[in-house]
Amino acid sequence: MSELRRRERVGYGMGSVATGAFGTVPGLMLLPYLTDTLGIAAAAAAVIVFLPKAWDVVLNPIAGRISDRSTDPRGPRRPFLLRAGLLLAVTFALIFAAPAMGSRVAEAAWVLVFFLACATAYAFFQVPYVAMPAELTASYDERTRLMTWRVAILALTIMICGASAPAIRDAIGGRDGYRVMGVVVAVIIVIGVIGSYRGTRTAPTDAVVAAGGSFREQLRIVAAARDFRLLLTTFVLQALATGIMLAGVDYLARHVLGRSGASTILFVCFVGPALLLTPVWARIGERVGKKQGYIASSVVLAAGALLVVLAREVPAVVVFASVTLIGVGYAGCQMFPLAMLPDAAAVDAARSGSNRAGVYTGVWTAGETLGLALGPGLFALVLAAGSYQSSTGEAVVQPDSALTAIVVGFSVLPAVLTLASLLVLRRYSLTAADVAAAAAVAPTTPTPETP
Repeated sequence: MSELRRRERVGYGMGSVATGAFGTVPGLMLLPYLTDTLGIAAAAAAVIVFLPKAWDVVLNPIAGRISDRSTDPRGPRRPFLLRAGLLLAVTFALIFAAPAMGSRVAEAAWVLVFFLACATAYAFFQVPYVAMPAELTASYDERTRLMTWRVAILALTIMICGASAPAIRDAIGGRDGYRVMGVVVAVIIVIGVIGSYRGTRTAPTDAVVAAGGSFREQLRIVAAARDFRLLLTTFVLQALATGIMLAGVDYLARHVLGRSGASTILFVCFVGPALLLTPVWARIGERVGKKQGYIASSVVLAAGALLVVLAREVPAVVVFASVTLIGVGYAGCQMFPLAMLPDAAAVDAARSGSNRAGVYTGVWTAGETLGLALGPGLFALVLAAGSYQSSTGEAVVQPDSALTAIVVGFSVLPAVLTLASLLVLRRYSLTAADVAAAAAVAPTTPTPETP
C-alpha cells in the first residue's frame, strides 16, 4: 500500500486548488480592499485580517480531533472535503461582496463576519486534507512524490489566482471589480473541492485506531513530540514571512514600482519557479534528505528577499529577478515541510498504536494559519508606522516613509524570519530510517473506499 497511482496523487493534489486560492487571495487582496476601497485605516484593517485567522488557530485542532473520529464509509477524511469545501467557496465570494452601506463600520463588520465564516469552513476542509497523506501511504519517499504533485498544483493555483485576481479587479474597477473577482475565485475553489473529493475515492487508507483520552491530553502528547514541535516552529516562522510578502505584493507593485501590471508580473515571478522546480527539489530531497533540502531552499528564499531591499534604487527587472529567486526557494519551502509532517504523525501512530494524524495536522494548520494571519496584520502595522495614507479609491501620494515601510516590510522582515527559522530546523532529527522502522510496525490493514 506504499505506492499510489498517478491519478490518486493528482486527485489528492487537487485539494491544493482550494487551499491555494484561499491562502493566496485574501492575503493579497483583502488588505488593499479594506484600506484603498472601503477606506478603513491600516491599523483597523490589521485587526480585521487577523481575527478570523486567530479563530482558526483555536478551531483547527478541534477540527482535527473530529476528523480523527470520523467513521464515514467514504473514508475518514473525504466527506469533510466536500461539505466544508463548498461552504468555503460560498463564504469566500461574500467577503468581497460588501454592499455600500454608507458606514465604514458596517462595511468592515460585513467583511469580518464573512471572513470568520470562511475561515471556519476552511478549518474543516484543510485539516482533514492535510491529515490524509499519513494514512494514504507508509512510504517516506512516496510522501515526497505525493507532496510534489500537491505543491506543483498549489503553485499553479497561486499563480493563476494571484495573477488574475488583481487583473480582474483592475479591469472592472471599484467595488464591482472585487465582487467579480470573489465569484471567479469561488468557482476555482469549487473545482478543487470536487476534484479532490472524486480523485481520492479509490485511494487506500491505513486503518489506525483513533487515539483515546481527552482532547487536552492529545494536545499535550503532540506538543511533547520534539521533532514535530521543531518542524512546526520552523514552518510557522516561514508562513509569517510568506504572509508578509503576499500582503506586500500589491503595495510594492503600485507604489514602489509604479508599473501597470506589475502585481501580475511579481506573482508569476514568485510562484512560477515552483511549477518547474518542485520536481528538482524532490530529487534533491531524495539524494540529500528532506531536512537538508529544506535548509537549502530556505537560504535561497531569504537571499531573494534581501535583494528586494534595493527596489527603490534599481530597475524593475532587478526586482522581478529577485522575486524569482524567492520563488525558487519558496517551491522547496512548501514541499519539504509538507512531506515531513506525515512522517512525524506516522512515527507517533506506530509508537502509540493510535491515530492522532488529525490532531497533528490540526495543530499544524493552526500554526500555519497563525503565521499567514499575522503576516498581513504585521505588514499593515509596518504601513501604519510609515504613515501610509488610506483612501476610498482616489489616487493618494504616499510619503517617503510609507514607501520605505513597504520595501523594508516586503524584504528585510521576511528574510530575517526565514533565517531565524533555520536556527530551529537544525535541531530536527527524524530520518528516513526512523520512518521505515515506524512503517514496519504500524498496523496496515486497508480500509476500502466507497466511490
